[in-house]
Amino acid sequence: MFQKYTSIKILLVIIGLILVNILANSFNKRFDLTKDKRYTLSNETLKIIDNIDDPIAIKVYLQGDFPAEFKRIQLETAQFLEELSSRNDNIKFRFVDPLNNTEDLIKKGLQPSRLTVQEDGKMSEAVIFPWAVISYNEKIENISLLSNVAAPTQEEQLQKSIKNLEYEFANALLKITSEKNKKIAVLKGNGELQDIYLYSFLKKLGEYYKLAEFTLDSVEISPEKTLLDLESYDVAIIAKPSETFTEKEKFTLDQYIVNGGKTVWLLDNIHAEMDSLMTTGKSMVFNRDLNLTDLLFHYGVRINYNITKDMYSSTIRLASGNLGNQTQYEDLLWHYFPLVISTTNNPITANIDPILLKFPSSMDTLQNSISKTVLLQSSPFSKITGTPSTISLEEIAENPTRTDYSSGVQIFGVLLEGEFSSAYASRVKPFQTEDLKATGNSSKMLVISDGDIIANETFRGEPLPIDKDKWTNQPYGNASFLLNAINYMTDDSGILKLRSKNLQIQFLDKEKAYQERTKWQLINVILPLMLLGIFGLVFNFFRNRKYSS
Repeated sequence: MFQKYTSIKILLVIIGLILVNILANSFNKRFDLTKDKRYTLSNETLKIIDNIDDPIAIKVYLQGDFPAEFKRIQLETAQFLEELSSRNDNIKFRFVDPLNNTEDLIKKGLQPSRLTVQEDGKMSEAVIFPWAVISYNEKIENISLLSNVAAPTQEEQLQKSIKNLEYEFANALLKITSEKNKKIAVLKGNGELQDIYLYSFLKKLGEYYKLAEFTLDSVEISPEKTLLDLESYDVAIIAKPSETFTEKEKFTLDQYIVNGGKTVWLLDNIHAEMDSLMTTGKSMVFNRDLNLTDLLFHYGVRINYNITKDMYSSTIRLASGNLGNQTQYEDLLWHYFPLVISTTNNPITANIDPILLKFPSSMDTLQNSISKTVLLQSSPFSKITGTPSTISLEEIAENPTRTDYSSGVQIFGVLLEGEFSSAYASRVKPFQTEDLKATGNSSKMLVISDGDIIANETFRGEPLPIDKDKWTNQPYGNASFLLNAINYMTDDSGILKLRSKNLQIQFLDKEKAYQERTKWQLINVILPLMLLGIFGLVFNFFRNRKYSS
């Protein structure tokens, strides 16, 4: 009877274990116990991966032997991809050792990163390939897992990289699984930048959007058709115009904005160029009449007629002498080229390199119903000079003081959002249109007081990358900033907000760990033995006491 009862109990336990396993496989639930919800996917990411119906393969080149601190990014990437895979079975990933085919990876544009590693108090150099490659329906997208943004320490660079993991993967998945359905017009006809100076940024922008030139000249012949054609575009970019806008052209843009069109205004209210300065050593700075002041004033911003210098600035390369027959060059600070570093957690400016501006003017915001967000501004140590004036290369030799640069923080770029009213609501219309609107749909507008923010440099007639200095290779965030801004304007998915996601990531203090290594080794070895010895003595004491009595 007892044996039969025991057999029944064993059988019930086995059946219970089988049921538990079946239920565990059927109902898979993951719990994120981190304070900052690091492993919880955002609603924006969930929408993207829930719409993936075909298989996606993700290959991550973070396998193999590399420094301990970089195993952190390997672990974080693996855990994030596990979250994606558990949500959608179509997403498969694997980690690959890149050292087996380094040449092929470099040919595909996956450049390695050289890192300085400190272990056991010694410095060494390591080479890793921090890349992931997504394959989907014969399309391929590369993701850099190591942030390119300049950081004071490698720990901070790794921290930024981990913070950006969800955005980088979500953005790549959205890009590779969706078709280009947004159109961007690059306006021409008012002396805007030539194509060779827009090449670098437009090439990057073309990966996300359909691009086309749009000439406003046709408004003189067929104004209504021009307006109708322009309204088929989601965003219009006005890149450094140098010729006056007519009232018909302004009215066309006004109605485009009121009807919900987004605009990016990159404007130089003054004429200041490096060409004449490098030739003669001096250059005249004078006002440029674009006839846009009243239009922008109505929307809520004003670009002033001045030029702003900043103590925090970039450099220009000048000849400093000769060594034999070779001309020697030196990179010298040029305060007319401010470097703008964002201190806000705005998704447009978060985690990007400093933004280079050239001869910017200050801006003012005006009170109206439109929401305004300052995206670009100077350091507190700026200096405003009215125009017309003269600038000279001799200014490089000056030793600036904070007393001289006391104009305070100046605005260089503003994002405007809201329902814009027409600047021509109570004015004579340059032409009549059947769909005239005084107020309209909600829209967005970016106004920057420097047209060169979008311009790449050239070398021997060929365009250079916009994201680094021609001579020093210093990284700039101009392209990232403009792309983020346009993505924000057209973003239906809302993934750009992931750029400002906050994570609390703690790294080991390697110097302190090395200095205190012996102490902690002794504690880890001796303390358990001491506790075990004390337990043995106490146990024997009470055992002897119990049985001796």
